[in-house]
Amino acid sequence: MSGLAHGRIDRSGRLVDAEPPLVRLQESAGGAVGQPLAVPQIATLARLAQRLGVLVSRCVIAADGMDDLDLWVEARPDDEGVALSVGGWARRSRPGETDADRVHDFMRARGDWLWEADAELRLTSLGVADGAGLGQPFSRFFRFEDAGDDGLPILEALATRARFEGQNAVVRATGERVRLSGLPLLDGGGRFAGYRGSAFRLDAPADEPIAVAMDALSARLERALRGPLSRIVEQAESIGAQAEGPMQRDYAEYAQDIASAGRHLLGVVGDLVDLQAIERDDFRPRVEHVDLAELGRRAAALLKGKAAQSRIVIDAPQPTDHWFARGDSGRIVQILVNLIGNALRHSPESTTVRVRGDMHGDRSTITVFDLGPGIDPADHERVFEKFTRLGPQDGSGSGLGLYIARRLARAMGGDIVLDSALDKGARFTLVLPAA
Repeated sequence: MSGLAHGRIDRSGRLVDAEPPLVRLQESAGGAVGQPLAVPQIATLARLAQRLGVLVSRCVIAADGMDDLDLWVEARPDDEGVALSVGGWARRSRPGETDADRVHDFMRARGDWLWEADAELRLTSLGVADGAGLGQPFSRFFRFEDAGDDGLPILEALATRARFEGQNAVVRATGERVRLSGLPLLDGGGRFAGYRGSAFRLDAPADEPIAVAMDALSARLERALRGPLSRIVEQAESIGAQAEGPMQRDYAEYAQDIASAGRHLLGVVGDLVDLQAIERDDFRPRVEHVDLAELGRRAAALLKGKAAQSRIVIDAPQPTDHWFARGDSGRIVQILVNLIGNALRHSPESTTVRVRGDMHGDRSTITVFDLGPGIDPADHERVFEKFTRLGPQDGSGSGLGLYIARRLARAMGGDIVLDSALDKGARFTLVLPAA
């Protein structure tokens, strides 16, 4: 079918009204009208819209028997709950697929960073990867590798606007090898609107400079831990979202706890891998001309959802702001995500975290301001040491975030400067050479 089907979820998450296609989907997932919404992908969007108080719309894939349905879901919160509009309804068969293959939404596939392209296949987002390719045609940014007898999986998918997986490619600008997966996006009328996908970093090629290659310990950490932990998180999130039907609330909460712990461990693994890389004598980040204001906006966007959970506003740089510097754009975003994330963790609810910048002669700066409890001047250097947490408010992370951030900044010819006092909030400033 095509067109829109409408429904309504009350404030308790029950599907209280729905048109026939949505009713059939609810019943296929083991639910009924009047019961909690049993389609986890749609229920997740509805909860997000209700929590944030804003309209949320995106493409999802929902299981319907032995097939998948590509859906475009719009969730609009109001005083009574959430109004749903569901379009697309493109059915895709999955011959030979098992239940284990369907336990998570396609876009939760494992990946090191995400990309997105519009209907003309121009890149509109590159996640935390190098943003220099924004606006380029997809095929100009990536060089696709032939898979032998299987050819190029991406070509048939692009021709038919279908999903694809397992396409090896090379980022033309850097030589980095990745494995791409992509999901077609549909608008509210079921029309093709582009692709959203993930890129998983492959082992560094033999001719890649040793300065950017992962050492043996980092590679073993990636292989031994990242994959199994990712699968644990995906399975736990699927169970917590009640993908196989309603379950006791306690069990669903336990599954979410497992997923949260898994994500924490993935973060620790990432920090340890970074630590191995940056402490090499031959570590050298890329040097390119960047706009700190644009990278600040990108980092703020990545943390917007986390900020909304605590009703904190991230006051990001304006589109008219430009502070040009020299450095590695991906590493700069990594630093800013760390600084803004720390600011969110220490800020009281309903406050604002500001991100501001400037240029002074041969230096460009970008500063993250928070209204938290501040840091005693006696601890200003300690916070940049390995495995340091000053108090319970620092969370349960690895204690490596600020150490890695400062090492990265100094490797790019800059630094991170802290200005803070108790009860006065904190200001962390990334300083880099001006472009």
